[in-house]
Amino acid sequence: MSPQPKAGAVSETKAKKPPPPVRPSASVLLLSPTNQVLLLARVKTSTSFASAHVFPGGNLSSFHDGTLPSPGDPAYHRDGPAYRLAAIRETFEESGILLAKKLGQSREAGLLQLADDVREAGRKLVHANKVKFADWLREHGGEPDIDNLIPFTRWITPHGPPRRFTTQMYLYFLPTSAADAPVGPGGLLRSSQTLIPTPTHDGGIEHTAAAFDDATRWLARARSGEIVMFPPQFYLLTLVAEQLAKAGGAEQQRAALLDFLGRTPTSTRHPQRPTSAIPWADKVMSPSVVLARRSDGRTVLGLDNPGSELAGSGRGGDWERVVVVKFGKNGPTRLEVRPREEVLVEERVDGKEGSRL
Repeated sequence: MSPQPKAGAVSETKAKKPPPPVRPSASVLLLSPTNQVLLLARVKTSTSFASAHVFPGGNLSSFHDGTLPSPGDPAYHRDGPAYRLAAIRETFEESGILLAKKLGQSREAGLLQLADDVREAGRKLVHANKVKFADWLREHGGEPDIDNLIPFTRWITPHGPPRRFTTQMYLYFLPTSAADAPVGPGGLLRSSQTLIPTPTHDGGIEHTAAAFDDATRWLARARSGEIVMFPPQFYLLTLVAEQLAKAGGAEQQRAALLDFLGRTPTSTRHPQRPTSAIPWADKVMSPSVVLARRSDGRTVLGLDNPGSELAGSGRGGDWERVVVVKFGKNGPTRLEVRPREEVLVEERVDGKEGSRL
């Protein structure tokens, strides 16, 4: 009989168990004609981000989105056609908003317009995998508007959670409007060339609410504890809110945001840092614990690490900023996005005020 391993050896074996593989997914930070941001409230029973407010998005599907890159392929962690199609499909399934243009035309000719009943029937068919999303669009004279998706960071779930993802984030500007209020039947948002359906949830399958609001108001609601928001969404909304606050009209706000996204180095305080040379479109973030604050019990998350899957690849995220958060049984609370150096100085990381984990 072979000798039985000691208890310590068993726990060491468990500790070395490899983390679950990451699954490819895509998500869209969708701005309305007046630059409000769409968030969806996830159901309490969700296996990821339960009860939280999130951007529309979900997993890539080989049925709908075409050939998917393999885990060993560098394209697995980069923007590509499958990620873009999934982002538009998931936005449609989850909110009813169709980011599609007329077949063979540019978006300047207007987004594809469909009757409410046709659109809602399509959501159900696509979600149930009864028809391929691109085929359904072509049948109704449209094609996905993948060219107007703007890559805006990638997030890789760190080790620990049972479900892990490599998520490509995008920004998408719905056509601007001179009108600030919903008009017409069904609460449609008017734009110069397009009527945009008011977002609706998916009937409680994954979400219980869908709404546009100012980024600053979403952030305030998360800080007050009125809604649950996880660090990636809070971080990205903070960046967007900061840029939108720099200008008045919708077009000027968008210009400020686009200028920010296209600028390198990305850090004004630390342009010499390697991550500062990485454009926002290519940044990869896998939140890692920098320290635990003894002053208030919150955790400081660094965003410069690209995760174990991309270790040594030269990719990375944002060294300049950190997310300060309190994790509890009801989810993340008391979130802040702060300059890393300020937090480190504030906590005196010398063993007296903070502790590294």
